Amino acid sequence: MTTAVPPLLPPVEQTRIDRWRDALLADPRGMRLWRWLAPALVTLVAAVLRLIDIGNPHQLVFDETYYVKDSYSQWVLGYPSTWPTDADARFTAGDTDIYTGIGSYVVHPPLGRILIGAGIALFGPDSATGWRISAAVFGTATVLLVYLLAWHLSHSIAFSSVASGLIAVDGLGIVMSRVALLDIFLTFFIVLAFWFAVLDRRRTGDRLDAALDARPGETHTWGPLLWDRPWLLAAGAAAGAATAVKWSGLYVLAAVGIYAVVTDALARRRVGIVQWPMDAVRQGLISFVVLVPISVVVYLASWSGWLFTNGGYKREVPVDSTGLLSLLPQSLQRLWVYHQEMYAFHVGLVTPHSYASPAWQWPLLIRPTSMYWHQDQAGVDGCTLPSGCTEAISSIANPIIWWAGIAASIYLLVRFVMVRDWRFAVVLTGLAATYLPWLLYPERTIFQFYTVAMLPFLVLALTFALRDVARGVKGASRLSGQVIVLAFLVLCVGVSAFWYPVWAGLPVPYEFWRLHNWLPTWI
Repeated sequence: MTTAVPPLLPPVEQTRIDRWRDALLADPRGMRLWRWLAPALVTLVAAVLRLIDIGNPHQLVFDETYYVKDSYSQWVLGYPSTWPTDADARFTAGDTDIYTGIGSYVVHPPLGRILIGAGIALFGPDSATGWRISAAVFGTATVLLVYLLAWHLSHSIAFSSVASGLIAVDGLGIVMSRVALLDIFLTFFIVLAFWFAVLDRRRTGDRLDAALDARPGETHTWGPLLWDRPWLLAAGAAAGAATAVKWSGLYVLAAVGIYAVVTDALARRRVGIVQWPMDAVRQGLISFVVLVPISVVVYLASWSGWLFTNGGYKREVPVDSTGLLSLLPQSLQRLWVYHQEMYAFHVGLVTPHSYASPAWQWPLLIRPTSMYWHQDQAGVDGCTLPSGCTEAISSIANPIIWWAGIAASIYLLVRFVMVRDWRFAVVLTGLAATYLPWLLYPERTIFQFYTVAMLPFLVLALTFALRDVARGVKGASRLSGQVIVLAFLVLCVGVSAFWYPVWAGLPVPYEFWRLHNWLPTWI
């Protein structure tokens, strides 16, 4: 004997919901409207959260002390310059043209600084808004890219809106879009590369099917070799741009290449090509030619300012090279020597830092990075709160979204082993490329905010898990699952509203700031 589960909504209300849904699905014009309106609304919300009072504080917070000044001098000179020892105070006071003109040793490629410099050129070097506007634009664009990637994984407006909405309101995405650091640009190009890879998968599969359908009844020992793959070319360019921001983009290039080779192999097996393993090797060599050279070109192009000027670090140092390196122009030989120094720095960076967080801690959210903290007494510097004002910028993610995303990623891995869904493979590949390499450097000085590159794939994993809950968990109705998902999303938005003041550096009472330190390691 079974007991009927009473509906969570009155029958009349449920009927209205069903009618509204059926009417929407039956109206193609309404669907077309929402296909444009949904991403526009989510992107608008993301832009507002990232742009409100972005010039506050008018100080160089955390590593802006390097990136803002280096970006400005690079924009003016073509290369980063060294600065006087008291440069921070003078720069924020408006005395900006005090760089020495002597090339500075920087340890990241130029593209991120070029993009920051463009914002500075637009608003002026004395404007904190100018320092950060490029990060805000690219952070907002990343939210839209997550929507587009989610759409091509699901073809669902609701799914895509939830995934992009989660990253739109998450604190890690917000903070890294409000400070002039490199990681939000890296994240943008990573998501762009994976979106292009998904588009390539669909186009290549269609072309493979069409080529074999043109020869019905034949035994296909070998498949066609596909050179015309513009989306894979675009993915290579995007991965090259990611590498031109930070070298961790190299892992993304490798991940996209492996993904392309594996999906090509599986597609050839699916259509019945007899020699599909060797056929995939042949196609893989072609894919390498399509994918990798363009990434090298994009990467080298980012160094054009250093290559075509004479003042950059190591630019005029004589190089006595042998072997293949001696065949290159002197400028490229010097660039290679410079890269050797950069590599030595990155693998040997073990400088103690109070906010350092090894990669094994990241899933647990043990040590988020404090970007800025300042306290004023009442009546000082415009503080109107009787108990004084505390301003803080913490790069902590929304804890609910983060921890749920980690759990959802494990769930997605289990589901992938069970059902081998290609969409799960995309998300898991993105997570692997943006997280696993950092585990190889347990002693290196790294920070929790690097996980902003993981965030798009975490919210996609979480959205896949929420979709399964919405379809009805065991022993509960579909409507019950939908109510659970809705309650979870409302909780996420509420927690983000609670945290937003300490993501945006808004003045709050000290005790309010203390309420956000749920773990002792968060201080």
